[in-house]
Amino acid sequence: MKLHKLVVVVLAVLALGPLAVAQKVEIEFWHAATGALAAALTEVVNGFNASQDLYVVNPIYKGSYAETMSAAIAAFRAGQPPHIVQVFEVGTATMMAATGAIYPVYQLMADTGTPLDPDIYIAPVKGYYSSADGKMISMPFNSSSALLWYNKDAFRAAGLDPDNPPRTWAEVRTAAKAIVDAGAAKMGLATSWLTWIQFEQFAALHDIPFATKSNGFEGMDAVLALDHPLFVRHVQTLMDMQAEGSFTYAGRDSAPDALFGSGEAAMLMASSALRARVMREAQFEWGVTYLPYYDDFIAEPKNSIIGGASLWAMRRPGATAQQYQGVAAFFAYLSEAANDAKWHIMTGYVPITLGGYEAAKAQGYYEQNPGADLAILQLARPNPTSNTKGLRLGNLPAIRVVIYEEVEKALQGQQTAQQAMANAVRRGNELLREFEAIYK
Repeated sequence: MKLHKLVVVVLAVLALGPLAVAQKVEIEFWHAATGALAAALTEVVNGFNASQDLYVVNPIYKGSYAETMSAAIAAFRAGQPPHIVQVFEVGTATMMAATGAIYPVYQLMADTGTPLDPDIYIAPVKGYYSSADGKMISMPFNSSSALLWYNKDAFRAAGLDPDNPPRTWAEVRTAAKAIVDAGAAKMGLATSWLTWIQFEQFAALHDIPFATKSNGFEGMDAVLALDHPLFVRHVQTLMDMQAEGSFTYAGRDSAPDALFGSGEAAMLMASSALRARVMREAQFEWGVTYLPYYDDFIAEPKNSIIGGASLWAMRRPGATAQQYQGVAAFFAYLSEAANDAKWHIMTGYVPITLGGYEAAKAQGYYEQNPGADLAILQLARPNPTSNTKGLRLGNLPAIRVVIYEEVEKALQGQQTAQQAMANAVRRGNELLREFEAIYK
């Protein structure tokens, strides 16, 4: 009899277990994370799921950033979008324009009664994902900036001071040429993400417009300003450095990243999120410093702007109030200082909140990892302007391709720097007008 009762109790518990899990509110989260980033994202999601008993976030990989955004838009049109989707920063304008598809974060948090204090976020991060009147539209997540990575061993071999990295473009060029002339490395300087770093970041540092209308924040009728004399000068500098052998163009986007860890490139301008890879691959002493600037144009550089991605809540037919309550709770969880600091330390992305930065500092992370805070300090430089809060341009991924094509032609000797920038403006503006015609 006692055994029979025990079996009944055990069966009852087993029956209730799956039922209890099924009763949790499920939230679908599409993302583009791979490799170590995917593992870190899973750890963060599991942490949230374990932190409460009401919601379960289910992360689903949907391909590259572009593929994930396209899949989410197609799913919305089919009436089956995810509750949350990760979208890269250059897709921000496209997502904002799809007003019926998105659930703005400020509205989501207000509707669910979830506190949202925009002032806890690092200003450039907040600004990139906010409307012109300062309302947060998406939730910052994996944000990065760009830095100059340099090989201290190669510097020593070329007779350069490894503890005094170049600050200006003139100093970068001098160092790169000295390294190549000395045979200290195969390449003096390379750059990943040429469009993002040498144009978008470059414009912010020098406080010049990438486009009119505050880089698109003030209207879809913006036009590109890539024919500014400083852009032309910069392309000519890269052309001249290539001719003398101090600069090597090594491909688009992140393709050149491998050149630094392998020792082929003594200096590389790349994402701050390259840290984990450099620590894993580099067999030499290395350092990291701020992006350079033309000191005869601006006395002190302005703040850089972010890369990476943010999280968007989507309006899903049939979604319940409880599911959106769960989305808001997940966003709030990501913004807690301790969780933000953990994500920052695990991935190399910058913390999205000031509290996350302070939490990492309190743990001694920056003392133990010199330079790990430079991207944050570069992003948080004071007195941001309308040229330094980011870009809000439609078809920006396609505009980046146009810039690549025109600069590549210039580097191949097929056109001048002036022609390259004029063509980029003409072709890019055509893409802006196409976007405006669809969404205005």
